[in-house]
Amino acid sequence: MSTKDFIEKDYYKVLGVPKDATEAEIKKAYRKLAREFHPDANKGNVKAEERFKEISEANDVLGDPKKRKEYDEARALFGNGGFRPGPGAAGGTFNFDLGDLFGGAQGGAGGGFGGGLGDVFGGLFNRGGAGTTRTQPRRGQDIESEVTLSFTEAIEGATVPLRMSSQAPCKACSGTGDKNGTPRVCPTCVGTGQVARGSGGGFSLTDPCPDCKGRGLIAEQPCDVCLGSGRAKSSRTMQVRIPAGVSDGQRIRLRGKGAPGERGGPAGDLYVVVHVKEHPVFGRKGDNLTVTVPVTFAEAALGGEVRVPTLGGPAVTLKLPPGTPNGRTMRARGKGAVRKDGTRGDLLVTVEVSVPGDLSGKARDALEAYREATAGEDPRAELFEAAKGA
Repeated sequence: MSTKDFIEKDYYKVLGVPKDATEAEIKKAYRKLAREFHPDANKGNVKAEERFKEISEANDVLGDPKKRKEYDEARALFGNGGFRPGPGAAGGTFNFDLGDLFGGAQGGAGGGFGGGLGDVFGGLFNRGGAGTTRTQPRRGQDIESEVTLSFTEAIEGATVPLRMSSQAPCKACSGTGDKNGTPRVCPTCVGTGQVARGSGGGFSLTDPCPDCKGRGLIAEQPCDVCLGSGRAKSSRTMQVRIPAGVSDGQRIRLRGKGAPGERGGPAGDLYVVVHVKEHPVFGRKGDNLTVTVPVTFAEAALGGEVRVPTLGGPAVTLKLPPGTPNGRTMRARGKGAVRKDGTRGDLLVTVEVSVPGDLSGKARDALEAYREATAGEDPRAELFEAAKGA
């Protein structure tokens, strides 16, 4: 991503959110678009792949409060030609490099940022001449992937294989871009990878060199694989450990597991979005698991002990006190999901009184006798009294 692109690209428009959007709104918009344009869902669709990269790039900036602040400030300062001292500025022309300002933002989606716009006044302006530029190491691109886990794997943790594709140094030419591995220094930018561009008002900006595309080198005989860019698509499979206790939709960041950097720059990060399948018996509320257990009328009325299944462990026995109402929730401590500190949440057991659909003669006689014994009781009396007084 060039300096010009960084200033002129409207990441809010890319994600379809207003400039005052909250972090939650940005996150929601990104997830929706990422699912729609993910390469796995659009195999062979080059436009969808480019759109996905653009969405990821926008999210990398707007999803990070610090990067978003610096992006907004840069857009306000330079996006509309602002901050021009005019021809009367002392010392003549000022030259500065926004690549220095943002600490390598040209490295693509996920490029790092510097210490803020205050750095502009800390030496990035050089009086007179063409100024100074330097080719900096580029951080590799961030990569995003998705994984689907079973309910049990999400609770207990799992190691899963992930196949990823990213841009990496071309193996055919060892990243030089030249068939013979001997590229020459670009005469236009003299190897810096950047050229000055006048913007009026006594200022000049730097852009990636149009002849060498910011590499500082030109291939005499371009590589047939990468066409002289020095970068080629690379696929690899990694074994990724998903920690215990992850939830559906969670985004895990693995530092340094993304695309390789350039010129000694660090690798990008890998972001893994987790999807969790539903369980036929258990549910989840935060760090707690949930389960509904049917009990008989006699167990609920007279009390007793009921066995309750747990996820991946032995059953536990809970004591029902006499007169347990339908829908009451009890707690089996330490039988829930794994927390970040290694402890476990609880298993929340909800009692559901089971009404038999078919009664034997003996059971029916017993219930008839019970109905006669409680004929004077009306469980709905208080309900009608309350309705009258309302």
